[in-house]
Amino acid sequence: EVAQYVLKWTETQQFLQRLTDFLRFLLPHYKREGKGQLVVGIGCTGGKHRSVTIAEALKNAFEGEYPVRTMHRDMDKDN
Repeated sequence: EVAQYVLKWTETQQFLQRLTDFLRFLLPHYKREGKGQLVVGIGCTGGKHRSVTIAEALKNAFEGEYPVRTMHRDMDKDN
């Protein structure tokens, strides 16, 4: 599976952990300021593998705490 392949790399795991930590720091400040949403864009060369894996991992990390919506813009595009 693509996600398993992408997530097996130490660099990917570190990136995801740092991004998750950053968002965990940032989101309470957004909420306290009364902001209703934060848009996070994740991109990669084709938009079908790495970015999708990272976006889904972020969704899974925050789903129980915040309303999360994902949109994979390039999934149906031919590259």
